[in-house]
Amino acid sequence: MIDTAVFPITAARSFVEALGSAVVLLDELGVAQALSPAMRALIPGLEVGKLLALVLRDPDLIEAIEAVARDGERKTLELVERVPVERTFRIHIAALAGSGERHPTLLTFEDLSEQRVIERMRVDFVANASHELRTPLASLLGFVETLQGPARNDERARERFLGIMREQGLRMARLVDDLLSLSRIEQRAHVAPDTPVDLAGISREIVDSLTLLAREREVTLKLKTPSEPLKVPGDRDELLRLMENLVENAIKYGKRGGEVAITVEAQDEEASVCVRDDGPGIAPEHLPRLTERFYRIDTAASREAGGTGLGLAIVKHIVLRHRGRLTIESKPGQGATFKAILPRFGATRTGA
Repeated sequence: MIDTAVFPITAARSFVEALGSAVVLLDELGVAQALSPAMRALIPGLEVGKLLALVLRDPDLIEAIEAVARDGERKTLELVERVPVERTFRIHIAALAGSGERHPTLLTFEDLSEQRVIERMRVDFVANASHELRTPLASLLGFVETLQGPARNDERARERFLGIMREQGLRMARLVDDLLSLSRIEQRAHVAPDTPVDLAGISREIVDSLTLLAREREVTLKLKTPSEPLKVPGDRDELLRLMENLVENAIKYGKRGGEVAITVEAQDEEASVCVRDDGPGIAPEHLPRLTERFYRIDTAASREAGGTGLGLAIVKHIVLRHRGRLTIESKPGQGATFKAILPRFGATRTGA
């Protein structure tokens, strides 16, 4: 406890205002006497001379401040604000030695919001990954038991079951491959690639490799690229994966017998690849969540098409690692357009 006879409130104010942490000094009645710059940024509505209870109306917080001011002890609690956005704080409350029966208090705020979001994402990720693996694994085990039991001597059933088991095994292999790819990209997110890669050449390579899939779906691929190489600083394997995911999605989820247009363009300091299909389109409420891990508009259709629910999450993280941006435009009945915009090689980049 700081003795204000030795360390007066005026000095405490100067001390608080010089701190880098989010700290507020309250007098005996709970009125703010000093705020650090970080505190002003964290709770903009709180000002010197204002009662804290008028800004943060949480009953547990008010009760804790009252107890510390009365008894001169320390308390720590967590506060969750729901509006305007959800935020979580850990608040440390300490008493200063006052001259009367009540004590001034010092509150230190830790913003745990990002940490809580990451924790929830980790829990959701593990739950979703486990669910995605459990379904084909259960199917495999069921068929194995059947082949070892009732269908042991049934050649027709064995051939049919083995085909299904192979599909389920490939599904798990795709999921594990996507999980590993996403992990590798995230681990290197802070390092921007700087090797020149020809975006036009990559596009032609991917279109050639997906021609058979497009033919099976009776989809026409139309590619438009510059005649000259279009260089971007990049990781070639990741950019191939980006292109493959975008074009493959357009083929699988666009209209059977339709058209997929791939356009590679150059601007002054940027290059873009745009993939447009003429499928059923996407409702507006789904657009903000399309790049979330395991988010699917139609789970059954996605699994039938062999999707893992990670394709667009991989695309988003590749674009971010390359210091670019991804835009998605769609309306029901009017197809969908996915556009990755990347800095050109040699262009001035910020945030790299």
